[in-house]
Amino acid sequence: MPFAPSRLPAVWKRLSSTQTTTIVTKAIPSKSHLHKPLPDSVFPRGYALTGLHCGVKKKPELLDLAIILSTSRRPTSAAACFTRNAFKAAPVIVSQEVLQHTGGRARAVVVNSGCANAVTGKQGMQDAWAMARETDTLLQDPKSSSETLVMSTGVIGQTLPIAKILTGIRAQALDGKRSLGSTFEAWERAARAFMTTDTFPKLRARTFTIKGKEYRMAGMDKGAGMIHPDMGPPAAPSGQLHATLLGCILTDAAVSPRSLQSALTYAVDRSFNSISVDGDMSTNDTIIVLANGAACAPKEAEIDEDHDPEAYEAFKQELTSFAADLAQLVVRDGEGATKFVTVTVEGAPTYQDAHRVASRISTSALVKTALFGEDANWGRILAATGSIPLSAPLDPGRVNVSFIPADGTAPLLLLVNGEPEKVDEDRAKEIISQEDLEIKVELGIGSESAKYWTCDFSYEYVRINGDYRT
Repeated sequence: MPFAPSRLPAVWKRLSSTQTTTIVTKAIPSKSHLHKPLPDSVFPRGYALTGLHCGVKKKPELLDLAIILSTSRRPTSAAACFTRNAFKAAPVIVSQEVLQHTGGRARAVVVNSGCANAVTGKQGMQDAWAMARETDTLLQDPKSSSETLVMSTGVIGQTLPIAKILTGIRAQALDGKRSLGSTFEAWERAARAFMTTDTFPKLRARTFTIKGKEYRMAGMDKGAGMIHPDMGPPAAPSGQLHATLLGCILTDAAVSPRSLQSALTYAVDRSFNSISVDGDMSTNDTIIVLANGAACAPKEAEIDEDHDPEAYEAFKQELTSFAADLAQLVVRDGEGATKFVTVTVEGAPTYQDAHRVASRISTSALVKTALFGEDANWGRILAATGSIPLSAPLDPGRVNVSFIPADGTAPLLLLVNGEPEKVDEDRAKEIISQEDLEIKVELGIGSESAKYWTCDFSYEYVRINGDYRT
């Protein structure tokens, strides 16, 4: 019998020859409060967007193609961080080549959902280039070389229905069918076209000020499963293995291409590279940033790390904060997730040490299942912590572990200087039963810290991924 939500009993019983174990299931918390309308005034100037159904997905009410154009008169800088998975999808390779050829300039992004166009050979490359070149025709004064970056998400190993996608793109050149716009509704359509197993469109926008001048930043991302990104700039060396996660951030600030890439690389390491749903790295993970300068005068200088380090630092921190907000939405929408957990590691010799420990805790199946079961089994946290080699020896007698409740009440100490505390199990249960909580680990061998955001593992996660293709 298929495993479907309508057939899921309130209580499961696992029988063996010696005992019966009763497992109580839980409802997945509503995510509807995480998406609300935004005023048009907060979105950056000089962009036109849309989302539409072209036929990649079977149901006509599901959007599956997003188009984003920069309409600014100024040059548009572009930066991206891509998956380090050895099986990079065709759109990843094409986007890397576009950025390398243009020196970090691009004016368009095209995104399809429902098919990843990954591990699709020569046909996949041809299809990704076709998407880019067709979108180029929507730009004012298109150049001979492509200025479009491409992203795809969905099932791996299947080729795109490219004719349907190209027809959808061409329709945006026709007055009667053109839906490109700059209102909240246009941004929301684009965000919905990113979605696969996501339960809500992930869209955020804000204004910010640098040296008295106001700019705007908005972005969208998608992801709920196959989430443990390890992304770097184009042609970056391979790092440690870490759903596809796709994201696009747009600003009307003017930033030089090299400084935009530097800021994004820094921001991604502290946001999208610091989240995990299930510990699996995708073939398609991509984060793109466009900066079109539409808020600036025609000859106003671009923000640059060498020419104006103060302005660059301010922009970098704004981008990092914004990226972290978007990244956390992915974890909150994790497939089957019932909890949003911040893992903070302090007192490490280096940031990299703290980040590796936080990552290990966040990906531990034993930690994540204990979170779902609301079992304060903190020994699993210590086991994960101690499994990571650090740049300096770890002294177990200096390690502290605590639960930090989200409601602002007092933390619950679990381990102090390597000695277990007499834990109030009722209080521990109270904290761990909340939707939001923090696990804090203090290593006591340095001054560096890092954060990771993760969720629990539930039965619903198994159901979703057990029938993903059906």
